[in-house]
Amino acid sequence: MIRVGLTGGIASGKSAVGDEMARLGALVIDSDQLARDVVAPGTPGLQQVVDRFGPEVLGADGFLDRPRLGAIVFGDDGARADLNAIIHPLVLAARNQIESQVLDPYAIVVSMIPLLVEIGAAKSFDVVVVVDVGPDAQLARLMARNGLSEAEARARMSAQVSREQRLALADFVVRNDGTLEQLRERVHAVWHELLRLRGGMGDGCGC
Repeated sequence: MIRVGLTGGIASGKSAVGDEMARLGALVIDSDQLARDVVAPGTPGLQQVVDRFGPEVLGADGFLDRPRLGAIVFGDDGARADLNAIIHPLVLAARNQIESQVLDPYAIVVSMIPLLVEIGAAKSFDVVVVVDVGPDAQLARLMARNGLSEAEARARMSAQVSREQRLALADFVVRNDGTLEQLRERVHAVWHELLRLRGGMGDGCGC
C-alpha cells in the first residue's frame, strides 16, 4: 500500500484533485467529510464541541452550524486550537479505521487533509502531494465559493501555514492555475509517478 497525503491551501482545488485520483483508482479518504461525520447529531464529538463553545453553535435542526462556529474560531487562535484538539483525534481515528480495512497490498490510499502540515502529519505518509495555487486566485476562489468578504477570506487563509511551508514538504506539486483539463493532465502525471513508486504492479490506471 502507498499512503498519500493530499493537501493544499483553502480553496486550492484539493477536492478536484482527489476526485480525479479516485477516478484513476485510488481509495480517497476525505478528512473534511470525516470532520463532519464525527460531529453529526448524537455523536460524542458534537457534544464536546457544544460543551466548549455553547449551544449557540447548533442549528435549529440539531446539526453543527459551521458558519457560526467558523466565525468564532477564525477570529480567535485559542478557540481554533481548542476546536482542533477535539476534531483532529476523532478524524485520525476514523481515517485509521478505514485504512485498516484495506486488504489490497498494492492499493494507493489518498488522504485529503487540509491541515496536514499544520498538524505535523507529513511524516506519517509515504508521499505528500500539494495542490498549489497563487494567492490572488486563491483569495478570489474562496470569496466566491464561501460568500466571504475579502477580510474574512484573508483571515481564513492566514490561519493556515504559508504557501512556502507547504511546498517545502511536497514530494509532488499539482499546480491548479489553469483549466480543469490542465489540472487533470497534471494529476495523471502524478498518478503515473505513484504507480512507478508502487513498483508498476497492477493496472490501477483509469486513463
